[in-house]
Amino acid sequence: MLYSFLLSLPLFLIYESLIIISQPNAEHIVRISVDVWMKTIFTSLGVNAVSFSLLAMMLIGIFIVYKERERLKELKGRYFLVMILESTVYAIVVAYISSTLTTVLLNFSATDPVSGLTYLQKLALSLGAGLYEELFFRVILVSLLIFAFNRLFNNKRWASVTAAVVLSALLFSAVHYMGSMGDFFTLNSFFYRFLFGLILNGLYVARGFGIAALTHALYDVMVITFF
Repeated sequence: MLYSFLLSLPLFLIYESLIIISQPNAEHIVRISVDVWMKTIFTSLGVNAVSFSLLAMMLIGIFIVYKERERLKELKGRYFLVMILESTVYAIVVAYISSTLTTVLLNFSATDPVSGLTYLQKLALSLGAGLYEELFFRVILVSLLIFAFNRLFNNKRWASVTAAVVLSALLFSAVHYMGSMGDFFTLNSFFYRFLFGLILNGLYVARGFGIAALTHALYDVMVITFF
């Protein structure tokens, strides 16, 4: 938990900074859909969404640091390097698989609903996707589904995890077609994103939030940079 939080903290800070820097005069600031959902809830409660997000992140950080305070004495900097390298390898593998899958097996061209944005804006959204989508679809949704399916399947963990991973991946794929910035729906693109969701769910269950979030962010950065 401690390493995952410290690894994901830069994603949050860089994302929020790039959103402001890349869209200084925009009337409608483009953000990740999950981020928009969260900030809409905050705004409806009459609080400043960005300030509340920063406060929430700070409070979460204080809680995690306090809970893991004994581990702080043994914090190893090289472990962060290992996590970054591991996430980079996963991102490259996923990028290669997705490129091969879309051109050979699925035979479709992925649409680009953010084609009109600047590279800096796309970079911000890439980092935000790694943070907010992993936080919602993996940490919150997968965890809640595992808890719910545990009760349904009489605590058979393999069945609960499998069901949670599959259902969350389906919802993760479906959300990409929602809203004004959503993609045009095709069965092939839906299946591709479903597989991507399965991979990220597997990474979260096996390696934790930090690895899944950084892998997702690095993958998206690779896509907007090289593909």
